[in-house]
Amino acid sequence: MDAVQQKIEAAREALRFVSSGMSLGLGTGSTAKEFVTLVGDALKRGELRDIRCTCTSNQTEEQARSLNIPLFALAEIAPLDLAIDGADEIDAQLRLIKGRGGALLREKIVEQQAKRFIVIADESKIVIRLGVGVLPIEVTPFALDVLHARFTSMGLNPVLRLRDGQPRITDEGHRILDVLLPAQTDIADVVAEIRQLAGVVETGFFPTEASEALIATPNGVRRMTR
Repeated sequence: MDAVQQKIEAAREALRFVSSGMSLGLGTGSTAKEFVTLVGDALKRGELRDIRCTCTSNQTEEQARSLNIPLFALAEIAPLDLAIDGADEIDAQLRLIKGRGGALLREKIVEQQAKRFIVIADESKIVIRLGVGVLPIEVTPFALDVLHARFTSMGLNPVLRLRDGQPRITDEGHRILDVLLPAQTDIADVVAEIRQLAGVVETGFFPTEASEALIATPNGVRRMTR
């Protein structure tokens, strides 16, 4: 299986945990998109009924509406029975980096409201150490420049995320600074320092949110649990 097919297989495996009457959090990103498509198909065929969904981004909301998936405000249906979402990096402790699609704040809000959060991913997302790629930091516009300078002094090499040559604006109206973790540091220690800075809204480090992960490989889907 190529990476796309692996994502579909992970999403298909996750659908097995969804049943009629559930309240469900729908994630954001390429793998989550495959899952949302499968949910829409199951509803259309009558295999699922009476599910109530909330989304982690405007982008996912648009997709869900196009598939006639019933949507509700998070507060109306929380606590959620289940949330399904992808991840950018997953380590052996089931800690995650998320948010390279720009939805880290809403993702964390939704997934902390879920009784169970299943991560779906292809095997390329498994890493020995979190921080192979960038760690997204969502910040307020007012604090952007001072935090950029502070992260630089911390050796984090911050880069303002752009879209079409302009600063990427999140669904909540914030900006994203992508940082690189220095070698020989643990992500939890770096994030603890970052979180002390006013103007930092959220980070893409998800230390405890995931209950389990479904990882698609060429030899099938394997399950990771805490």
